[in-house]
Amino acid sequence: MRHKVALVTEPSQLTYMSQTDVSNTGVAHIKDESAYSDPRAHPQLRVQRAAARTKLRHFLRAIRRLTILGATDLTVLTIAIAALQGFRGAAWSSAVTLTLFPSGFMGGWSSNAGIIAGLLFAGAYRSEGHWYSSGTVFKGVALGSALLLWQSINTLGIPWTGTRWIVVTLVLGAAILAGRILLFHVIRQYRTAAKPNHRVILVGDPEGPAGERGARALLNRPGMQSIGWLSEQVGAQNHLGHPSAVWEVLCHTGTDTVLLCDDLPPALFDTVIEAAAVAGCRVLSLRDSGTLMATQPRALNDGKFRILELTFPAGRAGQDAVKRIFDFVASSLILVLLSPLMVLISIGIRLDSPGSVFFIQERVGKAGELFPMIKFRTMRAGADHEKTELAHLNESGDPRLFKIPDDPRVTSIGALLRRWSLDELPQLLNVVRGDMSLVGPRPFFDSDLAAYDDHHFIRLAVKPGITGLWQVRGRSSIVDFEEVVRLDRFYIENWSLGLDLSILVSTLPAVLRRTGAY
Repeated sequence: MRHKVALVTEPSQLTYMSQTDVSNTGVAHIKDESAYSDPRAHPQLRVQRAAARTKLRHFLRAIRRLTILGATDLTVLTIAIAALQGFRGAAWSSAVTLTLFPSGFMGGWSSNAGIIAGLLFAGAYRSEGHWYSSGTVFKGVALGSALLLWQSINTLGIPWTGTRWIVVTLVLGAAILAGRILLFHVIRQYRTAAKPNHRVILVGDPEGPAGERGARALLNRPGMQSIGWLSEQVGAQNHLGHPSAVWEVLCHTGTDTVLLCDDLPPALFDTVIEAAAVAGCRVLSLRDSGTLMATQPRALNDGKFRILELTFPAGRAGQDAVKRIFDFVASSLILVLLSPLMVLISIGIRLDSPGSVFFIQERVGKAGELFPMIKFRTMRAGADHEKTELAHLNESGDPRLFKIPDDPRVTSIGALLRRWSLDELPQLLNVVRGDMSLVGPRPFFDSDLAAYDDHHFIRLAVKPGITGLWQVRGRSSIVDFEEVVRLDRFYIENWSLGLDLSILVSTLPAVLRRTGAY
């Protein structure tokens, strides 16, 4: 049965792409002067703001898939245990059954938990074809049953334990695989009949061999709805724009999946992958080449087309949740532990100079949103209004990195706090509130957005942090904004909880060295 894919274009929404500039590299760049006149209307920021909804959709789909799959496995295990009880009570099979599986074996919740744990460890709950793969299912059941039987080696010996293990693996493996295959066909029929809910943009030449293969791959996957093509072929059917216009197109189409059909020039490939990943889109590829912003690509094999999924470490809702939980718990604990020190600092600031203990200033956070960043006051009251007069002392020469050694506005205790980075401690409150993260790019001023080039906006794709690679690598001694952006980009592309922990551990030695702190 053939499945129709709706090809949708929205020309009225894409008229902003009418102005095209071709650079000396031959790559078209889409311009919209009205959109760029306000930095907050920049396509990258609009995509970042919409990313949370896209990632949430993917997350809810994953939760729904895991719930259905887990319920199916538990149902099969319950039926299998009930059948085992029946065999134990049947006259014709009780002797053999009781010899292999005495009363009490496979009778409690721990048995189900062991099998489920084995399946989970084997990767049988991963997405796509892995969950109904016979090899994956049997491997998972073998691991789970080994967990249940290993202690019986001491009482029954290896031969009897091995026999039980083989029988359990074969019988339960076959039962669970049958249940999953049945579930696969039910889901496929449901997706075929239901309204498509995965909005897909294809990238490549729709009239070339790879493009035709991409369209067929999409047809083979029920639930997918093609929005149209990003292609260098201007006259292509359902043409949304040049691949370099991917940021603008994502702003208007509500896309949650991007399918790469053709190889692209490196610069265009980087742009498409970065935009799709920042937008929270699922990134699929028919090509084996290209893994920018990705961990090891995962093969999604549905029997007809081999597709790679390129993953983005900081781009999934589940990973966002892990980072948020870690930030909240860790910052709350640190606040409690350091509260006596923060009280002493507050008293010292009040005694040293007139003015508030805290300095609260609007900074730019994730997706360009403003938030009140809290610090201990280290300058005399009204020092922020003197910034223009002291601009000529800015060591970096870049207003986005305003750094003055021996700043005359800094108070006596403020110099001490800055030297040891103690003025940053109140930002733990920003982390608890959710404005910031413990680790991430440092937040800059709202006025700096006007000076951002396109590639600078990537640093706003995640929450700003109290510390980060910039602080660990040199703090204020790094005065090149491009180097700051490079470090921020590296962090975003390679995020993991381990990387956060590594940066946090490295922060204390960096503070103790006091290099570049002023």
